[in-house]
Amino acid sequence: MFRYKKYIILITTLTLILSACGAQSTADPSIATAVALTVAAQNVQETATPAGSATPIFTQTPLQFSPTLTPPASVASPTLPGNTSPSACARASLVSETIPDGMIFTPGAQFTKTWEIRNTSNCTWDTSYKIVFWNGDALGGAYVYNLPQITPPQGVVPISLVLTAPMTDGAYTSEWMLQTPTGEEFGVGQYSAAFYTNVVVSSSNKPGYTITKVEYQILRDPATGCPANVTYAVIATVTTNGPLEFSYYWTQKDGNDSSPKTVEVAAAGTISFKREWKIGLANTPGDKWIEFNVSDPFQQSYGRAVFTSTCGQQ
Repeated sequence: MFRYKKYIILITTLTLILSACGAQSTADPSIATAVALTVAAQNVQETATPAGSATPIFTQTPLQFSPTLTPPASVASPTLPGNTSPSACARASLVSETIPDGMIFTPGAQFTKTWEIRNTSNCTWDTSYKIVFWNGDALGGAYVYNLPQITPPQGVVPISLVLTAPMTDGAYTSEWMLQTPTGEEFGVGQYSAAFYTNVVVSSSNKPGYTITKVEYQILRDPATGCPANVTYAVIATVTTNGPLEFSYYWTQKDGNDSSPKTVEVAAAGTISFKREWKIGLANTPGDKWIEFNVSDPFQQSYGRAVFTSTCGQQ
């Protein structure tokens, strides 16, 4: 019985000693500090940039905003002819456009710019092709639009964007490009240039409406040969940026100038004028020219339309 009590006392004593040691280990300040550092290290790792990640580089590729032109629910995959690389699909030309360059708008005015663009590639463009903002001022438009319709090779697609004139007076240019489904951006013409609109914002009650451009076209009748008379016609296409009344006249190399005439245009746009010069066989071959001029409300010459007469006496 005495021996049994000794065992009970010994076991109780050992239990108390072990409990005291356990309490001391959890209260050890060095252990608490180590735990705190571990937690802090975990927090830092969660917020740091992952190893090997690169700083993002922003390019001219527009951000993906919600387009105002939405593709149909069912969109076919881009059609690529056999053995054709995607870049061969990135070819286009500009057919026509509305809103002449330099057109004047009041601040905040909304307008629709339309470009007609021909698909000059051998691919069929579908609505996964995009219209993307490229440079200048977006003029309140989205940065990305889907092509509005499927366009086969040599087909023409009208691209109409609803834009808004800025609130500050000045000249603004908005440049746009097309984009293939693989992300290749391309423009129009031989050099794949951006298609664009150029507008002027004016809060004046009397904006400076003027002629912004004159382009010449030269026609020969007949196209070839040397009959008794050959008629050369020069067509001057005049662009104005608003309603304008002006007087114009023609000058030409032989001194046979025209008298001034007055014309009034009701709104911004283009108007064409024609001047003919009939050259007979008695004339000396060589370079000739005709020039379009404005005399009122300002004086301006717009360069010579030069052509070469190959018929006549040497």
